Parts: sequence; C-alpha cells; structure tokens
Amino acid sequence: MTRLPRRAHLLIAAGAALLLAVTAAGCSTFPSGASSDTGPAHSAGGFPTDVVFDYQLGGAYEPAAGVGGVARDSTDSPDPDRYSICYVNGFQSQPADRDAWLAEPDLVLTDDAGEPVIDENWPDELIFDLSTDDRRARIAERVGASITRCAEAGFDAVEIDNLDSYTRSDGRLTVEDAIALATRYADLAHDAGLLIGQKNAAELGTRGRDDVGFDFAVAEECHRFDECATYTEVYGGAVLDIEYTDDLRGTFDEVCADPQVPFSTILRDRDLRTADDPAQVFTACAR
Repeated sequence: MTRLPRRAHLLIAAGAALLLAVTAAGCSTFPSGASSDTGPAHSAGGFPTDVVFDYQLGGAYEPAAGVGGVARDSTDSPDPDRYSICYVNGFQSQPADRDAWLAEPDLVLTDDAGEPVIDENWPDELIFDLSTDDRRARIAERVGASITRCAEAGFDAVEIDNLDSYTRSDGRLTVEDAIALATRYADLAHDAGLLIGQKNAAELGTRGRDDVGFDFAVAEECHRFDECATYTEVYGGAVLDIEYTDDLRGTFDEVCADPQVPFSTILRDRDLRTADDPAQVFTACAR
C-alpha cells in the first residue's frame, strides 16, 4: 500500500486551509526554461545528479515535461523513459501486510504487556523487532523479496523508509540495530543491481554512506527543517528534496534561492496526488 509522507500527521489539519489556497488553480508545472531532456546524466556512481525527480508515492502518472526521474511505490511500475526509484518500507509493516507479520510474532516489537508496538503517527504500521541478528536476517529475507521485485520490474534504485523507527521504540531498539538491518538491505539491493537511498534520518551523518552503503538520499522537507546541507555534505548532488505546500518555510522561490537546497528540489501537495487531480501540486526549482 502506498504511504503518505512521514510528517503528514503533524500538519494535515493545520495545513488544509493553506493547501486549498495554494492549489486553488491546481498545478502540475515545471519551471520555464528548464531542460526538457529526460535522459539522466549520471554521476560517477551511476545516480543522476542533474535531473529533477517527481515524487509519485500517491500513484504513478506521466511526469511533467523536463522531469528526468520518478520515485514510485513498489506496487507501481517504473517509468521506462526516466530514472526510477522504488519505495520500500523497510523497518515497519505496510498496513495490508499487518496480519502476515503478526503470523511471525517475534519479528514484531512488543511492549512490556506483550502488545505490538506501533508507530503512533501511522497506527496501521507495526514496528519490526530488529534487536537480534537472527531477527534482522529474517526481516531482511522478507523485505528483500520486495527489493528483488523492484529490480525485476526494472527500477534503477530503491529507497528504504523508516530507518528512524528505533526512535519510536521506547528504547527497545538502537541506532546500531537499525544500521545493521539497513546494511543488509544495502547488500541485497546492490546484489540485485540497484542503488539504494537513505530516507530522511539526517542524524546518521556519514554513517549512512560509509557504514551502511547508501548511494543517495531522499529528504522530506530538508529546507523546512534546515537539514539540506547535512545531506549534501555526505551525498553531494545525489540528494532529492521534497517540500510540501502545507508547511513551506517562506515561498517556494525563497526555498529555491537557498544555496543549500539540492538540485532536485520540488514542491508537492502533502497527499502526493496524481496529475488528474485538480488539487495536485508539482513544481520544481528552475536551475
């Protein structure tokens, strides 16, 4: 099942009025004068660093002219003409898979009463128990099937969400547990011929690249939270930033004028609506 952006729970109610104002005319735009070449120019590591990505976790659609890459849910198909990133939830269960994970209860983190620990911001998601190497191996085997499907479908890369779920475990999990599992995912992705991206978790610093093996980063609202330089100092131009209409810091022109934001910085509606929805917002910084 497709996820909405990680910080949506904080802002849905407060942002509704602003979203209506911003999207009154509806927009799916690309800055005038931007290149319409959709063929990615690759960095030495194979990741395109000078194309704009559209973030399409709410459903796949034909991107606007000038878009050179897309990120889509693992249940969608890659774009055959653009660099395609596959979204996989690697540290928590997808809502549709809840019962399947509960069938192996020791892989689900539990509280002192033996009840499953859930992400309070995503109440349909169970947090995986990453606390032992055996459990990490079994979790990686199951999630690895999704990574393999991404490769078989023709995606170029994968982004792994919720690495920071250890921060919502009431101390039952550690950053070392998360890094150990993420490293397994990186090995699986690389073995399948995919690059792998760090999703959020700016606090990792260089460890995501050096210890885990992440090749790029996907950052939600790095300008809003003043984190962009933290990512670009580690991954250079291989960073995607998605800012959202309901919690924008300043105007989007001001965001784009900030020299710290990465090349691929876009503005999206919080629900990541598809292009046929009049409330959809997509625009990108002119470069």
